[in-house]
Amino acid sequence: MRKQYQIEILESASQTVYIPNELNLHTHLTKLAFGTHSVDAAFVLHKTKKNSIVLSKDVADALNFPDLTIPLHAFTNNETLFIGPLVGIFTSGFTSFPLRPIGDRTLFFAKLLSVKKSVGAIPFLFGEQHINWEQGTIQGLFYHQDGWETFEIPFPNVVYDRLPNRKSERKNELKAVRDRLQKEYLIPWYNPGFFNKLDVYERLQNEESISGYLPETHPFSSFSIIERMLSDYGHVFLKPINGSLGLGIHQIIYDKKEENYYCRYRDRDENRLRKYSSLESLMRNVFAGRNLSRMLVQQGIHLMRHGQRPIDFRIHTNKDENGEWKVTATAAKIAGPGSVTTHVKSGGVIKTLDEVFESADEKEEALKKLTSAALKISKALERNMEGIIGEIGFDFGLDRKGNVWLFEANSKPGRSIFKHPQLREFDLLTRKLSLSFAVFLAEASITKPEEIFR
Repeated sequence: MRKQYQIEILESASQTVYIPNELNLHTHLTKLAFGTHSVDAAFVLHKTKKNSIVLSKDVADALNFPDLTIPLHAFTNNETLFIGPLVGIFTSGFTSFPLRPIGDRTLFFAKLLSVKKSVGAIPFLFGEQHINWEQGTIQGLFYHQDGWETFEIPFPNVVYDRLPNRKSERKNELKAVRDRLQKEYLIPWYNPGFFNKLDVYERLQNEESISGYLPETHPFSSFSIIERMLSDYGHVFLKPINGSLGLGIHQIIYDKKEENYYCRYRDRDENRLRKYSSLESLMRNVFAGRNLSRMLVQQGIHLMRHGQRPIDFRIHTNKDENGEWKVTATAAKIAGPGSVTTHVKSGGVIKTLDEVFESADEKEEALKKLTSAALKISKALERNMEGIIGEIGFDFGLDRKGNVWLFEANSKPGRSIFKHPQLREFDLLTRKLSLSFAVFLAEASITKPEEIFR
């Protein structure tokens, strides 16, 4: 386990850093670094404070070090002592309101930044407009017990991507920030980009250990693909390739006895079910004016049910402070009456696994299967997707035979399951590991950069 050190600032000394004996490490230290800034300093061993690193004020000022009384990690490489890490959380949608600087997402970010002391890192928020490229500094937004405050700090050791949506992700000026910080400053950037459903499927289907979890999925090409899959499975889903939050999902069902087609979907905040005599009529009426080339067709699964309603499962995985994948949260989601999805906004209900399984043995068997699938697929996505991935939210189904099916993988998972009172401890765990992984990345980029930037 990495040790953390309290950072103290001394008014009287000059260009000096006092370190405990254990940090001497037979290395001749000549520089102190914080974020991407470094300064020459004399290093002196102090005998009394084993858990502190003391900076003279001029050193702290030269590094733009904010005195936030947060215990930090210390890493050494090439005669330099690095304290931190300084973790930049990159987002957009800032407002001019000091109490709600990121609008509706202010509470989420306040909770995320509040785990800093337990993690041993200094996290801050920033956007494209906060960067001073000439000075190599950022007007970072910090959260502490007195509220939000802005400090000028160096470029960070690591950037955690929390852009809110695909629209912001496509903006050229935001892409330019990511590219420049990664390429010019060699700053690790994790969780870049939203997953594309079809892209995820195509990249995973060649993984033998994973393919059994994947429902048959194709880009929409013609009515015949829907007809064939309806014949095979009884129902299919049409989903936007770049959709999120369950928006735009349609279920198409074929009733062989009646020879009718049904479409279940959500429209204007209402769950709807429509009946048609032919697939052509259904498509013409429900999808009029839609660009179907942006949709995919996915095999329908006969899911296990709770109170006659379908259930699926949200599983969160995070990389921890050692860079290892861990399952950090599990929840069941029960579909609302007549809903095509289990999303809360469509009437879905969040439950713990204890609440949906009749026996402890059933729950443990399901949990074992879901955990195994989540960890295997996390590792497979890491192998097959670009960029550094630190967290994933999975939507899984269990069919009536107990088989696990992957419906969706989210690179920026939502937080709705954590509103359940028995899942709040997992909310804290996922937030802590989101930043603990930044500590791992920072250390690796300092001591083993070839492993990060290969």
